[in-house]
Order: sequence, then structure tokens, then C-alpha cells
Amino acid sequence: MFHYDYTTENTCSQIISLDLDGDVVHNVKFMGGCNGNLKAIPLLIEGWTVEQIAGKLSGVLCGRRPTSCADQLSRAVREAYAASMGEITGEINGGSDNIINENGGN
Repeated sequence: MFHYDYTTENTCSQIISLDLDGDVVHNVKFMGGCNGNLKAIPLLIEGWTVEQIAGKLSGVLCGRRPTSCADQLSRAVREAYAASMGEITGEINGGSDNIINENGGN
């Protein structure tokens, strides 16, 4: 299982934490944001693939913002998958440091 913490941009939530088993997403947690909605999204997408999540949630906007928590989740799973495949490390997501870890620790 590959653990990944994604730092969001332009949303009320600040961090999206998730685990990947290959391209299958598990244990999504949002830190900050709209409590009810951000509890529902992880329940709905548990066990979905990166492509399923990106296909459904990419481009969803929140009000006048250029993104949303759902859109940020689509970005997070794609970035986490790339990291799990060794394609990216260190500074990513506009210069913010995301925590990349295969054992669930920091």
C-alpha cells in the first residue's frame, strides 16, 4: 500500500490523504473543508481506480473558484499514482511539498 498526502490549492480543505494499491484508491481523508460532503466523497469512491475518479471528478468547480475539493481529489490521485510509479518526487503541485511514503508514516 502506497500512502500519499496531497496539499490542495484554492479549496477549504488543506490536505487530502489517501492510499493506493496499484491504481486502486483507498482510505481517502480530507483535512478541513465541508464536513458532510467530504465524509461522503470517500465513501462513494472507495475502491475506485485512479482513472475512474479522475474521469468523474476532474473539472468540477466550487462557486467562482477555479477548482473544488472533488477536482483536487482527481489531481491528488493522479499525482499519487505518478509518485507511486516513481515518476515524481520532491517539489510538486506548484512547489508545495507532498509527503510520499510507502509505509503509511511520514
